[in-house]
Amino acid sequence: MKTYLVNEEGYYGEFGGAYVPEILYKCVEELKNNYLDILQSEDFKKEFNALLKDYVGRPSPLYLANRLSAKYGCKIYLKREDLNHTGAHKINNAIGQILLAKRLGKKRIIAETGAGQHGVATATVCALMNMECIVYMGKTDVERQQPNVQRMKMLGATVCPVTSGNMTLKDATNEAIRDWCCHPSDTYYVIGSTVGPHPYPDMVARLQSVISEEIKKQLLEQEGRDYPDYLIACVGGGSNAAGTIYHYVDDNRVKIVLAEAGGKGVDSGMSAATIQLGKMGIIHGAQTLVMQTEDGQIEEPYSISAGLDYPGIGPFHANLATENRATILAINDDEAVKAAFELTQIEGIIPALESAHALGALSKVKFKPEDVVVLTVSGRGDKDMDTYIGFLND
Repeated sequence: MKTYLVNEEGYYGEFGGAYVPEILYKCVEELKNNYLDILQSEDFKKEFNALLKDYVGRPSPLYLANRLSAKYGCKIYLKREDLNHTGAHKINNAIGQILLAKRLGKKRIIAETGAGQHGVATATVCALMNMECIVYMGKTDVERQQPNVQRMKMLGATVCPVTSGNMTLKDATNEAIRDWCCHPSDTYYVIGSTVGPHPYPDMVARLQSVISEEIKKQLLEQEGRDYPDYLIACVGGGSNAAGTIYHYVDDNRVKIVLAEAGGKGVDSGMSAATIQLGKMGIIHGAQTLVMQTEDGQIEEPYSISAGLDYPGIGPFHANLATENRATILAINDDEAVKAAFELTQIEGIIPALESAHALGALSKVKFKPEDVVVLTVSGRGDKDMDTYIGFLND
């Protein structure tokens, strides 16, 4: 049977691999040679699962949104990752990778962040485990995500504003990789999404797969079957999407809908719809779809959402799109904000701007009354209140 998961060489179809500077080769090889043994060991699983339960608050609820269901003419369940400790799905991966880093004997943790949720999650786990934490964040994102910046500092992390390029997620990742090149022996780089060189995309997907594992159990309990007709998630780098679909990706009964950031419109020149605009290239150590000029220079993405503002896409999702396993929809800024206000006003849930893109996909799919839909609310909207208030005041 065909599988859409990673192969032994670290590829998803033609996407993936590990394209790293020579100075990092040893670090990436060490990780590649050890991550599966560590993740599958009984002592790791015991510690990881205990922290997910008692520290994060898992399982996260699978909530039947009755009023939203009535509006769209189907049965919509919301996977409530916004209710996790720190307010998003990012904590699942941060705990797993830092437990792994400790087992590899690393003392210093670095991370990149866009919306700040991965930075907050990493800083949180470093505080819990008494480890040094340095977070790279584009200056643009520092300014638009101040609450998360302050949280990271309060947690004891050093936040480094990045002033190169567009001063967003791509540039923060560049700086984190530079730091890693300068401190390869004692530093562990916690990548927050299913991007980067192998084994990161697979490792992050595995750590986030707790989401789909819980969906299977919760649907069986609530619907008498363990699969939905549709899975919907937003996709930037792709970590919450990977977690949502992981246990269903080879199940053709389940339709996958991924919402990427259309920005001001796919053809506007101000977009982060990488799957629709991208061409094959290499970014941050992996071969994938990349927004780039004719001569291969990376183009600056744009999105109202800092967490989706990335010119690449995880190789897992690039392959799903190329193989037509997933339907990819570009959701524009105004559509995402409208969907966020809709969820807030009919279900009393304020979603993160990233999650609002997934909600924006609901109006673009023709559902049947008997369809069971699971949509992942990847994070809560506290960090985006200034943006939402701006729309209220317009």
